[in-house]
Amino acid sequence: MYALAFGAHPDDVELSCGATLLTLIDEGQPVAVCDLTQGEMGTAGTAETRRNESLEATRLMGYNERITLDLGDAKLHYHDESLQEIITVIRRFQPSVVFANPPDERHPDHMKASRLIYDAVYYSGLKKIRTAFNSKNQEPYRPKHLLYYMQFTHFNPSIIVDVSKTFERSRQGILAFGSQFYLERDLIAPETMIQRKEFLTGLEARARYLGEQTGVRYGEGFVLPGPLGVTSLSTLFQET
Repeated sequence: MYALAFGAHPDDVELSCGATLLTLIDEGQPVAVCDLTQGEMGTAGTAETRRNESLEATRLMGYNERITLDLGDAKLHYHDESLQEIITVIRRFQPSVVFANPPDERHPDHMKASRLIYDAVYYSGLKKIRTAFNSKNQEPYRPKHLLYYMQFTHFNPSIIVDVSKTFERSRQGILAFGSQFYLERDLIAPETMIQRKEFLTGLEARARYLGEQTGVRYGEGFVLPGPLGVTSLSTLFQET
């Protein structure tokens, strides 16, 4: 698997790095998604509603696979059992690149997810940590790269991906979560920040701003937890 994108809740991935994942899929790279919780504590929607929305988003986006853990929405805490489940997922898919919630965020679950994923990426490479999938022991495996995507809190990105060709299509994945966002059919006032009509407009404004930083129409930003080592500068900075 080339990329494994984690989210604390269903829709985290679509909102934050969906266009980048579509770009990878268009390039022929396999992509999987893992939601750490079922999103059952959200103001709108139920666990069942969000499960059905996740299935529709997966179909529209074209992920190779999506799995949803049950680590507890609004009860997502750091403990060995949760860490073990995330390590098992990483070893199962063996991704080169992991996408994760950023460590500094408005929602406590996002920050807790970030810490769990960061630690799991490292610990998944330790052979004395034992995990199993489908009754078979898993081999240790550590992904090469970890990227934090942008959510509510803005940061100066280490990388801006040109998503001009996929941004509009990525909106389908977001709108699949119809219980969470403003739709034209809604007649009542929104109860949450993300249900405001302006929320989706704001996402587009951010993508345009990030794109402008590199001279393209739309961009998605990511930050690395450490320096990126390269073996070939010419490969990294190819002529276009």
